[in-house]
Amino acid sequence: MASLKLSGVNKVYPSGETALYDINLEAKDKEFLVLVGADGCGKSSLLRVVAGLEDATSGSVFIDDKDMVDVEPKNRDIAMVFQSSTLYPSLNVFDNMAFGLRLRKAPEALVRERVKVVANILGLNDILYRKPKVLNAASKQRVAIARAIVREPKLYLFDEPLSGLDDKLKADMLNVIINLQARLEGTFVYATKNLSEALTIGTRLVVLKDGFVQQIDTPANLYDYPANTYVAFYIGSPTINFIKKVKISEEDGKYFAVFGEYKLELPENIVSRFESIAEYAASGKYVTLGIRPEDAELCEDGNLTGTVDKVTGEDGEDKYAEVDVTNEICLNALAKNGAEKGKKTGVKVDLTRLYIFDAASCLTLLKRDAGYTETGFEDANYVPLAFDEEVRIHESLKPNKKNKKK
Repeated sequence: MASLKLSGVNKVYPSGETALYDINLEAKDKEFLVLVGADGCGKSSLLRVVAGLEDATSGSVFIDDKDMVDVEPKNRDIAMVFQSSTLYPSLNVFDNMAFGLRLRKAPEALVRERVKVVANILGLNDILYRKPKVLNAASKQRVAIARAIVREPKLYLFDEPLSGLDDKLKADMLNVIINLQARLEGTFVYATKNLSEALTIGTRLVVLKDGFVQQIDTPANLYDYPANTYVAFYIGSPTINFIKKVKISEEDGKYFAVFGEYKLELPENIVSRFESIAEYAASGKYVTLGIRPEDAELCEDGNLTGTVDKVTGEDGEDKYAEVDVTNEICLNALAKNGAEKGKKTGVKVDLTRLYIFDAASCLTLLKRDAGYTETGFEDANYVPLAFDEEVRIHESLKPNKKNKKK
């Protein structure tokens, strides 16, 4: 199969819009790498640059250590599956699957053999001679995937292939893709805005926002060691709680997080990871605390108190309660024994599981500890831009709008 490496890739459209900014990442042979982020984050642009459907404005794309900058899309040995099926309506399923091989003048015996094998893998034997117009959405996507893999390319690219499918079909197709990757032992790069999808299939995730890489790591590392507040917010459900405008104080060698009427003593594991804690205590600079809802629980006696505002969760699921701790702070916390709206309650926060970020840069202030799982990838050490620097670059890259004539 193939390895993939992007080095300093930028993509600026003729309008002046910057879709990708200084992208550096790699996928090793047989890896399942997932690009995840909201609409407009650059996922599709990145895949199209890799496939050669669009040229990078600058930077390099390497496949098996070969620079692809001057290589035509048809010669990159890449298969790409798009958001919506792009089947030829006049061709039946068999001929759609065979199209790429026939275009490359493959012997008909080989064409039939490959189509037969892939049809068996994807369960398409019963519809091989039907036209796309009579197929449901899931079947169309199966055929689109089959057409892509029948050529046995080096690299497989998927651009939100399950968008538009209902939950049942999406789950079925996700299993198809997972099993397909394991069977083919291929290198897959898969783009989605669905976090659940990404966490289910990805060996590693590339978190993108507005064309900027935020972090590249395993799902577990992204959850436990987010590089900034965006990653902490994006990875995890329910989403993380943030307490802003927190100061660090020091008394008799102990450190505290201070906000409102609260003064929480920071445990040793957090203090040891917070290398610049003395500086923050001395300067009075603000930090932001991150608390996962599953690391906070309603109880009679907690380190925080508040009033229950809302309870969520269906029967059989974990129930969570939104608790107003102050006029500005509302925490989502586990409510194992239920909760009643308007009732006073304590909230026990597991302070050993705190996240701490600089209030201005939004970058984490906690170094990795022994719980971090090393991946061996250089891009795992990437530090995203500080929030204000990213904003500054965004502003500088905005297209110049000409004044309209009156």
